[in-house]
Amino acid sequence: MSESIPQRPPSTPAIFIDAAGTLIRIRDRVGTTYSRIAGSHGLRIDPESLDVAFRATWKSLPPPQHEGAPSPDDDKSWWLELVRRCFHLALGNPLPSETLSPLFEDLYAFYARPEAWDVYPDVVPALKLLHPRFRLHVLSNFDRRLFSILDSLHLKPYFEKIIISSEVGASKPSSVLFAAAARAAHCLPENCIHIGDDPECDFKGARNAGFRAYHLDRKTATLHDIARLITEEDPTTPTKVRSKEA
Repeated sequence: MSESIPQRPPSTPAIFIDAAGTLIRIRDRVGTTYSRIAGSHGLRIDPESLDVAFRATWKSLPPPQHEGAPSPDDDKSWWLELVRRCFHLALGNPLPSETLSPLFEDLYAFYARPEAWDVYPDVVPALKLLHPRFRLHVLSNFDRRLFSILDSLHLKPYFEKIIISSEVGASKPSSVLFAAAARAAHCLPENCIHIGDDPECDFKGARNAGFRAYHLDRKTATLHDIARLITEEDPTTPTKVRSKEA
């Protein structure tokens, strides 16, 4: 980054921020990307069908859990299963392994690149507001690709640690992941704050783990709105904010 990031004072409360949907978003629709990359493997599938199939598969496939032990393959096999089911649903027939394997590898590699992602415009102003006063961490249901993504998007310097589900072996809303995050920050759960866009995984999961929780509903608020609210409140007061449901 061209400008320096101000340093926060020691012994300040810890804030954990979700990644996808809160800090960053995919640049193109999933169906558009899947259709384009599938085309390079000789498959012609319209983006809308893949969008519908992806959403259905995402909802039906349980998040990876490894009983609190790191994923042996960084959750790559979970993503392979998601892609397999997605294309099976979109096509009506399973893809042969000789097609699925290289197609999946191309998709997996694409979403590790910074050009696959955008930073929401409210993120950097929010981080600049929070960083001097709070210890910031990322807490995400993601794998190790997130480290290079956030680094390439110039967000990594704002955070002390990036805590991901594949390294912990549990995914939000599991309290195992939130407990691991609190330990990593050397902070009691009641002194931790979590911000995220998912009402179940982020808001309820954090609250059940004893964190203060802020649900970011981007239809009605921005991350900067929540950052302003947090800086105006007494961080020791157990307050919660939740945007109106859509």
